[in-house]
Amino acid sequence: MKKRPNYSDEFKTDAVKLVVEQGYSASEAARNLGVSASALRRWVKDHREETMSIPEIEDLAQAQATIKEQVKRLKRLEMEREILKKAAAFFANEPV
Repeated sequence: MKKRPNYSDEFKTDAVKLVVEQGYSASEAARNLGVSASALRRWVKDHREETMSIPEIEDLAQAQATIKEQVKRLKRLEMEREILKKAAAFFANEPV
């Protein structure tokens, strides 16, 4: 059975910096470093979660709530528009 490799925190930090600061893709950096792309993506994700401050998380939650409200509003407006289209077509075909 093959043992999973252990990487030092310093190595992980340097690998994450390649992706976050230097613009390498996770796949490219992983290939160059000899690690799996999924492991590097997980390190990047963990890094971003650790560095995200509480206000950013709250802002994100607020933005998600706003998006949900806007999607709900959009669906309602689309429904209203369809009703008005049908009403206009109905009254246009009605004899005077």
